[in-house]
Amino acid sequence: MFDLINGIPLHPLVVHAIVVLLPLATLGTIAIAVRPRWRRSYGPLVVAAAALAAVLSPVATQSGEALERRVGDPGVHAELGDTLVFFAIALTLASAALVWLERRASSPTRAASAGGSRLTTVVAIVAVVIGLASAVQVYRVGDSGARAAWGDAATQSGRP
Repeated sequence: MFDLINGIPLHPLVVHAIVVLLPLATLGTIAIAVRPRWRRSYGPLVVAAAALAAVLSPVATQSGEALERRVGDPGVHAELGDTLVFFAIALTLASAALVWLERRASSPTRAASAGGSRLTTVVAIVAVVIGLASAVQVYRVGDSGARAAWGDAATQSGRP
């Protein structure tokens, strides 16, 4: 099911979507964490990007397993790739929590409280940490995938 599209392996196509979406969601999460007034405007877009990356992560894993059956074991790349969904889910939850807390705090029936403000600050800090960890993991997975696919071919000139 997650093998080929029009004769082309699905895995690199899905992976490129994740490589764009997850870092964008990371940047967006950090932005809405440090600029609270952006949460209402941009927060839903950030949550959607993170959620889409989370949904695509298992597709990348399944398509990667299909590609592995065709070309061989990618080594550590497969192990790292299996973990990416957890980072994407955590980022989705953190960004959604920021948006929810902002909407709750700005609700006309809810008075702003110091406790709510402290909670929002803690969630914002956690969201930034999760975002940075997600970015690092995307890099690690992508780097290991590039090494599995290309090895040293890109650095060698082809001369004897």
